[in-house]
Amino acid sequence: MENKEIWLPSLITATPQEGRELAIKMARKSIAAIQTNPDIRKKLRDNYANDTAQLIASANVVALEFQTIAVANNYWKK
Repeated sequence: MENKEIWLPSLITATPQEGRELAIKMARKSIAAIQTNPDIRKKLRDNYANDTAQLIASANVVALEFQTIAVANNYWKK
């Protein structure tokens, strides 16, 4: 992981909507960190875009990221 860009300064978000958007970003950043070649990622996109099982697996990754964010935000309870 050569890139030292700070893109995740905090898991704290103002709303659940922002939390969900952050979860999607986290999932996408994880994939980019694992498959570092953008051309290969683009080439593979059609495979999972047309595969229900892979789409469901992707949704599960986002759900896990969102769960982490929700806990960090005390489920947005005041």
